[in-house]
Amino acid sequence: MKIAVLSGKGGTGKTLVSVNLAAVSDQAVYVDCDVEEPNGYLFLKPQNIETEIVSIPIPQVEESLCTGCRKCVDFCKFNALAYIGNSLVIFEDICHSCGGCVTICPEKALTEKAKEIGVVKKGTSDNVMVLSGMMNIGEASGIPIIKKLLKNESLDDSLTVIDCPPGSACTVMESIKDADYCILVAEPSIFGAHNLNLVVELVRLFHKPHGVILNKCLDGVNPSEEYCKKNGLHIIGSLPYDKELGTMNAIGLVAVKESQQYREIFTGLLQAVVEEVGHEATSNT
Repeated sequence: MKIAVLSGKGGTGKTLVSVNLAAVSDQAVYVDCDVEEPNGYLFLKPQNIETEIVSIPIPQVEESLCTGCRKCVDFCKFNALAYIGNSLVIFEDICHSCGGCVTICPEKALTEKAKEIGVVKKGTSDNVMVLSGMMNIGEASGIPIIKKLLKNESLDDSLTVIDCPPGSACTVMESIKDADYCILVAEPSIFGAHNLNLVVELVRLFHKPHGVILNKCLDGVNPSEEYCKKNGLHIIGSLPYDKELGTMNAIGLVAVKESQQYREIFTGLLQAVVEEVGHEATSNT
């Protein structure tokens, strides 16, 4: 079962929820798809880490074969190729690695080379396998790294918690496309409700079953809760605005390992999600 945890912006508690749901289960895989700023490993502190380089194919030109026909330039919709003077210029940073220019070149002047864009790391933390990706500074897209993370064979047999990038961009779409259920984490503010709406539209576009966890809850008005009720969203549970939880999170501790109260809370949240997934599966058969 693959559970994706996402939010409309950073700082809502997405990683807090992801890490603790993985840690409270009997056995789980935690996948940090926030490849620009992964931080789940700071809490889980995995051991026996294995690192694998992620590369993408980038075209290169053999100038002695190039006749300047410009067919590759006309083909590329991302303007990653230009013929300037008597030379073909390749702008690697905006190349999307589609391979079309190599295929279409009539003189076979274009071939591909590997360009390193980041790494994926695998380690273990008690009952949790930890997978995380790190994109090199300046790279345009982390999608190839996310694809590599989500192809790991360990994801097939275990509870998998996918810690998505914040927002609703292409990297988030890639992170949730094979998920069985999406948890949307929201803050109790007008801004939080607005950003919750963004990810609600996304998961509905992908026809993903979903529910909401409200974080940092206080007594009084909660715009995100009101949004959920108005739009028929299932509220899985809530987490309080709590100094103890904030302190544990700030110093990199996993709450369910430090506090019996939060072990019980996250056990209940995980059970509620598992039951929700089972209900969805039954409804679709």
